[in-house]
Amino acid sequence: MGCPKEAHINTIARTEPGDTLLIYVGQQVVDKETTLPPAITGCFEITSTVYEDSSRIFTAPPNLGNEIFPGVKLQPVMIFDPPIEFKPLIPNLAFITNKKQWSGHIRGQTIPEENYRLIMSQG
Repeated sequence: MGCPKEAHINTIARTEPGDTLLIYVGQQVVDKETTLPPAITGCFEITSTVYEDSSRIFTAPPNLGNEIFPGVKLQPVMIFDPPIEFKPLIPNLAFITNKKQWSGHIRGQTIPEENYRLIMSQG
């Protein structure tokens, strides 16, 4: 897993081997008739320290230029198939204090253990 260095270096620097990450995917418009809701797609354990690798593993969006993505190695803990819809969880997640404008609460944040357990129990 990697993220743009300049925008998220402090977030990824806080991680260490043994931490777990919940992978959130925002709403996706597939076509005129199909919109996939925001969801949690899986839980992964970090198995390495932060490293930099300039190998191309995907085509970066044009606005990122030649960004180097610091990354960590991951091991799957649980893949949610189907993904867990996120919006129905919001009323029960204590770390989301603004239930109407909640997206800022989930980006790069550490969540309380009880909220982690609640999400994992839905998978």
